[in-house]
Amino acid sequence: MIAVRIAPPVARNRLFDAMTGEGLRLFFPLAALHAALWPLLWVFLWSFGLPLVSATAPGQWHAQEMIIGSFGAALIGFLTSALPEWTDTPRLSGRPLPVLAGLWGLARFAGLVGFEPLILVAALADQAWLLFLLAYVLFLSWRLRTTGLLGFAALLAALALSAGGLRLAMLQGDFDVGERAIRFGAIAFLGLLGLAIARITVPVTNLVLDPSEATSPYRPHPGRINLAPALVGLLLVAEATGQSDALRGYLMIAAGAAFLDRVAEGFVGREAFRAELAGLWLSSALAGAGLVLGGLSLTGLPLPFVGALHLMLMSGLGIGVLAVLSIAGLLHTGQPLVFAPSTRIAMLLMLGAVLLRIAPEFLPGLPLPGGPHGLSAVFWGLSLALWLKTYLPLLWSSATLASESC
Repeated sequence: MIAVRIAPPVARNRLFDAMTGEGLRLFFPLAALHAALWPLLWVFLWSFGLPLVSATAPGQWHAQEMIIGSFGAALIGFLTSALPEWTDTPRLSGRPLPVLAGLWGLARFAGLVGFEPLILVAALADQAWLLFLLAYVLFLSWRLRTTGLLGFAALLAALALSAGGLRLAMLQGDFDVGERAIRFGAIAFLGLLGLAIARITVPVTNLVLDPSEATSPYRPHPGRINLAPALVGLLLVAEATGQSDALRGYLMIAAGAAFLDRVAEGFVGREAFRAELAGLWLSSALAGAGLVLGGLSLTGLPLPFVGALHLMLMSGLGIGVLAVLSIAGLLHTGQPLVFAPSTRIAMLLMLGAVLLRIAPEFLPGLPLPGGPHGLSAVFWGLSLALWLKTYLPLLWSSATLASESC
């Protein structure tokens, strides 16, 4: 006979309570796990294809899974945790979170192997959680009679349109429309990044400068806080109305310059180089650089737009998301805002992954071990695996539920 040890119900309940105590506790690990595994499967197992794809473009599945899948899970965790904090309303917890995770996971199941018969089901699942987030933002805006969250609502609506548009393009076999939907979603997510960093940077910088929280020495210029997401909004309008490459290129350069402008406000003395702050301004710097390079490509310069797009997303969004996951993971579990060495290494690995990914785009023929993207996928996966090793014990521990200090 084989003896099987069954965990006591109380232990299982404590784990469930910890996982569903708030959105980030469940969705941040899901985002890190999905983002770590998908590129490894894409490069090493699927060889840039998908086993069940026949009529759709594997690259568009890849874009959907990274933008709406990996970054989407981080977005769910962030908004369901940050919005209650910003609006002083009860946090979303308990059973609604596994329901959202189920909807998100259903779409990821289809994307894992490119199961085309489930495209419509996956589309409806993604739309369900995206529209839930949109309704949540609008409800809080109406309840508090505030317009401060409407930027998030507009960009969430744009992201939902992008996700739905890409699925529809897949069903119709329209590759060009699918590419436009990917660009639209990428730009919308950069706008959400700009809004999130604008909200996060001020309290985090003040906490780093004065851990006692007795003073607020950092006060950014109010007119520049939302400049980057506002210009991203104009770029989205140009994309939606089918404006010329040149016009979209100049708007992309302007949005990139606004992201780069935020970097200057990140320099608050030597503390600016602490990883807790450097991750935020580095995210803006790389997102801005990617937008500028993408804009220059659209205006006619011989620069690879795909390389610029990966610079925007892998570095701008990727490092920004990793920084937010790390900061919130500490503050929402009652820890001091000091990154562990493993977190700093994770950020360096992700930066290395980005450089390795875009190098072949700008330097064709550059020899890299494991092919043009193999080493990048490994660095990327290791970065997120390190984050999981560091933060999963905190996020899924019932002992940290009552010790939040954010």
